[in-house]
Amino acid sequence: MEELLPSLAVYLLILTRVTAFIVTVPLFSYRAIPTTQRILFAALLAWFMVYTIDAPDLQIDGTYILLILKEATVGLYIGVIAYIVMSAIQIAGGFIDFQMGFAIANVIDPQTGAQSPLLGQFFNVLAMLLLLTLNAHHMLLDGIFYSYRFVPMDMLWPAFGEERLIEFVARLFMTTFAIAFQMSIPIVATLFLVDLALGITARTVPQLNIFVVGFPIKIGVSFLVLVTMFTVMISMMRKLFEIMMSAMRDLMIILGGG
Repeated sequence: MEELLPSLAVYLLILTRVTAFIVTVPLFSYRAIPTTQRILFAALLAWFMVYTIDAPDLQIDGTYILLILKEATVGLYIGVIAYIVMSAIQIAGGFIDFQMGFAIANVIDPQTGAQSPLLGQFFNVLAMLLLLTLNAHHMLLDGIFYSYRFVPMDMLWPAFGEERLIEFVARLFMTTFAIAFQMSIPIVATLFLVDLALGITARTVPQLNIFVVGFPIKIGVSFLVLVTMFTVMISMMRKLFEIMMSAMRDLMIILGGG
């Protein structure tokens, strides 16, 4: 019994961080995955990590409660940072939908339960499939495993309130919006030229009902440009995955005081 309690204490701490990570990280937090299966996956993953991580001797006491809160916070931080980076895909879809006129036809995002742009949801599904194809989900699991090298289990006060962390999150938001802008600018710029051409046409041919003709033209041109720029979108998504992995690593370094 005395040998079991330290192992149980270590397992509960690992389970707390892993569960908080899976609840927030992209793909694993998808609502289409049943909650029971996510809990079982987190429990099995934590059980495997117990035998691969050099854990210190821990006792279940008052300090242990603080360690549990710290583990949950660390897992949430890592998962939310990854989710912030991946949200660039839906932001880019929102930019495109606004120019195409699809902004009034939002759909329910099964992951968040909120309304999401049509192309944003399409890009999100495409990104999830690409993430699985590139085995990037293995890299996400590596991220939570190697997080113990930067933020040890017995580290009581990580750098949650440091100025570096705030600056890092602010820069990450800027990078996310920059990538979203880069993904959407080909279609948005093309639609701006289409709007300009339609405006000139409306001035030169007043008899033409530009509102009836304009929407099908803009939608058709948007899909043509989207098909043309499809390989660029895929490469931007791959770049987004690399930024997501590096952001998770940098966050763990900051939290660990490195």
